Amino acid sequence: MTNATIHTVTINKADIASGGMKSYKQEDDSIILITRDDDEFQAFDGKCPHAGADLGTGLRCGNRVVCPWHHATFDSRDGTLLEPVATAGLTQYEVTDNGDSLTVNISAKIDKQIANDKLIDTHTFIVGGGAAGFMTAHQLRNTGYGGKITLISADDKAPYNRPLLSKAFLAGNMPEEKLLLGGADWASKHDIHLRLNQTVSEVLPNERTIVIKDKTGHSDRQTADFLVVATGAEPKIPPFKGAELDGVYTLRSMNDAKLIKAASHDQRVVIVGTGFIGMEVASALAQAGTTASITVIGQDHRVMGNIVSETVSNALIKLHEENGIQFVFDASVTEIVEVEKANEHSGSNFSQVGAIKLANGEQVDADIVILGTGVAPRTELFEGVNAPDGVQVDEHLQLREGVYALGDIAKASGQMGRMRIEHWRVALQHGLVTAAAILNDDSVNSLAARIPFFWTMQYGKSLRYSGHAKTPDNNILFGSPDTLDYIEYYFDDVGENTRASAASTLGRDKELVAFSELLRRGHAPTRAQLNAGFNIIDQAQALSP
Repeated sequence: MTNATIHTVTINKADIASGGMKSYKQEDDSIILITRDDDEFQAFDGKCPHAGADLGTGLRCGNRVVCPWHHATFDSRDGTLLEPVATAGLTQYEVTDNGDSLTVNISAKIDKQIANDKLIDTHTFIVGGGAAGFMTAHQLRNTGYGGKITLISADDKAPYNRPLLSKAFLAGNMPEEKLLLGGADWASKHDIHLRLNQTVSEVLPNERTIVIKDKTGHSDRQTADFLVVATGAEPKIPPFKGAELDGVYTLRSMNDAKLIKAASHDQRVVIVGTGFIGMEVASALAQAGTTASITVIGQDHRVMGNIVSETVSNALIKLHEENGIQFVFDASVTEIVEVEKANEHSGSNFSQVGAIKLANGEQVDADIVILGTGVAPRTELFEGVNAPDGVQVDEHLQLREGVYALGDIAKASGQMGRMRIEHWRVALQHGLVTAAAILNDDSVNSLAARIPFFWTMQYGKSLRYSGHAKTPDNNILFGSPDTLDYIEYYFDDVGENTRASAASTLGRDKELVAFSELLRRGHAPTRAQLNAGFNIIDQAQALSP
């Protein structure tokens, strides 16, 4: 490969097999991705638009180019977005065929502008500014919706990237403005009317009508052609004494993260909960290096115990302990103990966190407490329609004609059964599917052809998980979690011919992509196949059309 000019790249056709792809890194750090099908070649920007991964180090399965990091997926023929977490497709470049070689003109982008001329006389109301609400609005505009879009959010900020709050933002590695989804001018650029600081007090699904309240208590009744409700979830506050004290925090919003950041300086921090949020907060605060100490309290003897096996859990505990985290396991919190502290400015006293009391009578000293004790879906607007464990919707997230419930509140029908999943990528999938349903675009897969995926970042290491398993304890482990190099497969029972329903990895990203593609197509490997030395990457590519 040679650079003919600053704007062109010349590539030898023989470098790329038919049905394959290859990336070429340039001197300016840009990446060109070439895909080949027989004598058809396409050229794209080879950096994933989500976080910049080199897509050439991912996997191509049929017409799907899958990012190795977070499984964003693009069509190999035109770069169309097929799966989030990216929120846009790939930039495509013009290619000239020179016989044995190709010339890619990276200054000549193929224009994919879509006219917003569909459903122009309609109005879509979206309730909720999280991932699902954002992605619905974003995808509607990117795929031709020309009607009015109003997005209502109780937050005081335009949609932002919540998963990064407990990762880069809390660690001090990312400024607030970088968290805004679609950039600072996203709403105006896409002609989306944002109504912030407003809550919806009532949803009438049969009439596609909502009642909106602002901070002054003023009510506004609106009826939509399409109504999308994505109210998300709220932190569960355990019923122990002292949970309401000053110095007790949960992490759900940007404002929560800012408060924790400011309050944790030189303080003894205690985190209650060993799920991935608790672990991410511990990691982020340790990386920030501003606390006096960090202690994590868990009810079990494991971390992330409903997700990974005991062996992987032990490796994660070791990683945290090497970074100064202290653990108290098999512990049940009975009370957050208050102490009286003097206010230096007013001279008066106030109640503040002093310690955490455990069921065995021990106390753990604390200045601030962060509760990572799970979340509950905000389903109260649908009380008349559904059970509290989630709004039951179909594989297109539809509850009634023109009414959709998505994100954390949706108990949606999908490939792996009916379930409610509180993960960012799933919420983005919901937005993608809902936008296609509104536009009646049957070229976009419903949830019936999609699987769950999430990742957690701790100390710069990314543990990724695909699928959904009832338990992590029916497992097969390959590699070494202690050296952060493993892949683990999970099964719903111990049968030799049972197919894996989920997998997690640190460091074996291509294998997890291959597993995800096989799982999605109903061909996940069995316990017997894996034990016999099944080549999962070859199989995923062979079974892809």
